[in-house]
Amino acid sequence: MSGEEHRSQHIGWLRAAVLGANDGIVSTASLVLGVAAAHGTHSNLVIAGVAGLVAGAMSMAAGEYVSVHSQADIENADLTLERRQLIADSHGEHKELESIYVARGLDPALAKQVAQQLMAHDALDAHARDELGITQQHRARPIQAALASAGSFAVGAGLPLLVTAAGPPGGLIYLVPGSSLFFLALLGGVAARVGGASVTVGAIRVTFWGALAMAITAGVGALFGTMA
Repeated sequence: MSGEEHRSQHIGWLRAAVLGANDGIVSTASLVLGVAAAHGTHSNLVIAGVAGLVAGAMSMAAGEYVSVHSQADIENADLTLERRQLIADSHGEHKELESIYVARGLDPALAKQVAQQLMAHDALDAHARDELGITQQHRARPIQAALASAGSFAVGAGLPLLVTAAGPPGGLIYLVPGSSLFFLALLGGVAARVGGASVTVGAIRVTFWGALAMAITAGVGALFGTMA
């Protein structure tokens, strides 16, 4: 069927977007909650939230770029090596590709024919896909990953920050974690839905870890607030 779309096609941007938004909500909400538990003023909470948003977005972008670029370097090195091997020993590479297809269940004669036709069409692409597992859909894209992570982190962080800035100072200790857990549940549910998994399980999983992070941060903030 033409135009068929699989869930795995979303894996690149979905991973970066969910990770960024989740980190944005959890880290900013936890930061604000920790300062609030330490008896910080309303302006202190807003400043902490803004600083957390900016620093977190830049950190996510840099970390994701470096990580994915390392993956891209490995892929490029493998492709360069494969290109050299195709030039040095085309027959041996043909036999290698043929053996891969036989191992996957093709008849040896058919495997030989398929290997011949694919290598005649694009030898490097055939080996990249079937020997190395590198495809165009799943190639590492550092800049795209960095922008997606930074943008999604900023969006996620902006949610608890907006609640902090607009909410009544006396009620932020309850509003920030409550609204953040709602946002996390929504994020987990949407991500699970796009990925074809259980919406309920996805929402609970994300919410649990977010609640744990906020609880620990609030405890640390309360401890330092008592000691100050």
